[in-house]
Parts: sequence; structure tokens; C-alpha cells
Amino acid sequence: MVGMVSPEILEYYERGGERLRLTAGTGRLEFLRTWDVLTRVLPPAPARIVDVGGATGSYAGPLAEAGYAVRVIDPVPDHVAAADALPGVTAVLGDARHLPEPDASADAVRLFGPLYHLPERADRVTAWREAARVVRPGGVVAGAVISRFASLFDGVVKGYYAEPEFVPVVQRALRDGVHRDDAAQSRWFTSAYFHRPDEPAAEATDAGLGGVRTVAVEGPMWMTGTRLTEFLADERLTGIMLDMLRRVEDEPSLLGASSHLLIIAHRPAP
Repeated sequence: MVGMVSPEILEYYERGGERLRLTAGTGRLEFLRTWDVLTRVLPPAPARIVDVGGATGSYAGPLAEAGYAVRVIDPVPDHVAAADALPGVTAVLGDARHLPEPDASADAVRLFGPLYHLPERADRVTAWREAARVVRPGGVVAGAVISRFASLFDGVVKGYYAEPEFVPVVQRALRDGVHRDDAAQSRWFTSAYFHRPDEPAAEATDAGLGGVRTVAVEGPMWMTGTRLTEFLADERLTGIMLDMLRRVEDEPSLLGASSHLLIIAHRPAP
């Protein structure tokens, strides 16, 4: 298990970077939109879902509550312990490139965090290929990536440009997709790969998956600051926002403005 993730990534998550991230603000919007897409693409419960990079179980828990059988595979020991304690969820340590699961043993695979913590394309294709191996023929694989332009916008939204060290972080991400926090600022995201909108679908296709579709998660709404907070505090306004984002989730011209993208693919049936 040694070497599944780099030390700085492991240290970031051991500080609890995923425990509350999806509970408020832009993280809450990310969760609601991701959940909205999942409810439309996953097979009905009690299907078996392998949640690769499932962290502390932010999605695994609600999926288990909805009647799914969920298996979390994650490289961070603290994440595995937290997810395994959730009702209806089992969790084990593992690497997205070498999943400890039999062939065709899942009805669906969620492949979220690994795709932005594998900087080499070959490793990301391997992760997609492993997901394709584990899912049954005709089953769905849902992957998540971070947009190439996320840190560019995030620097404005969160005021990071006030710190000169953040500028070269963005410049490198724009140049080659590699986001690296050389200044070790704990409030910035850890080392990651940021995709251009067309890249993840090509990686999934190269791994043998078919029917690939890319959708924007937050669209540009995540950059609206206090207005987003107001919408999320109002159930009616939240519903309107989610409906509108659903209507434009496939719009190519909006993909790069979204902080996250979801890629929905299927293992071809024989």
C-alpha cells in the first residue's frame, strides 16, 4: 500500500480536508449537483456500487441510506476508518490502479478523487480501465475531475491573488494542468491534475469505455459568492438553481467555467 499517494497529498487529507468540504458554500453546490446527476445515471437500488476514492463517505453514506450496497476503496487510512463506520458501507485501503475487486463485481463504479491525484495520463487511463474491469457489462462508471481553470477562478473567489505565491501556482496549472502547492499553504488545495474539458472523455474512451458524456457540475454558479449562500439557504431558490444547471449541464461553452466535471461512461455489453 506504500506509495499509493504522495506524502503531501496524504498529509492534506489527514488534516481533514474532506470531512466538511461538501457541507456549505461551493462544496454544498458541488454535492447537490453531483447527487442530482448520480440519481439519474445510477442503476436502481439495491445495486452494488464500488466507490473508488470515496474518502470519508460523503456520498457512500447517502447512497447506503438510499438502499445501495456500497464499498469504499481509498488510499487514506483515516478515510477508510470513517467510511467503514457508516451504516451499510464497507471500506478498505486500495489504489485506483489496482482495485481489490473481482471482475464484473459491481453494478456501478464511482471514480472521483483518483482522477485528479494521478498526474500522469497513463495512470489515469489505468484507473479508468480498472473501473471498467470491475463494473459489469452495461454498468456505469462515473468519474469526476477538476477543471483546468479552477484555480484561476478560485484565486478571485477566495482572494488568493493577494498572496504572490499563488500566482505561479495558477500559471503552471494553466500551462500543463499540474497544480502544485510548493508554498505548502494549508488553505490551498494539494497537488493535483486539472483537466481541460475534452481530456477526461478521451481517457475514458482509451480505457475501453463507451457512451461517454461530460457534464458541468457547478457551472459558473460557484463563483457567485454571497449570492450562492443566499440561494442555498432557501429551498425554493436552491431548487430553481439546480433545475437551471441541469438544463445547461451539457452545454460545451460552459464546461470550462465549472470547477468540477463529471464524466459518465458505460462498459460495453457483449
